[in-house]
Amino acid sequence: MTHELELPNGEVVTPEDVFCYENYPYRVRFPDDEASESADGPTGADADYAFALSPLYWGGGEMDVPFRDREALADQWGPESRGTLAPEEWAAWLREARHDDRFGDDELDALARQLPTPGGDGPVARLRRALGF
Repeated sequence: MTHELELPNGEVVTPEDVFCYENYPYRVRFPDDEASESADGPTGADADYAFALSPLYWGGGEMDVPFRDREALADQWGPESRGTLAPEEWAAWLREARHDDRFGDDELDALARQLPTPGGDGPVARLRRALGF
């Protein structure tokens, strides 16, 4: 069964979709898609949240942001949350992030391989990223 979440901006995402929440790429994660217990506590039917937003690079643990319902997400959805982005927008996000000290090169390199950006991850794309284009 595929779960869907309607974001506060009206877009509908699944666990496979990447979207921008608080100026970072995230995916939605549903507790009943997981085993009933993990190192971080109960999941599945025993979880005390309806869904979690999982950072694309740091996700799957303590960095996930759990929400009890969609209204709780709407309360936290700010101007830095934009929903799904076009490949060109993700490429621009990566370019800007390369100049932001909060992000390390390893993290951004991993995100570049996962984000839907134009040109994919071939040698030319990697060279352009390395040169900051």
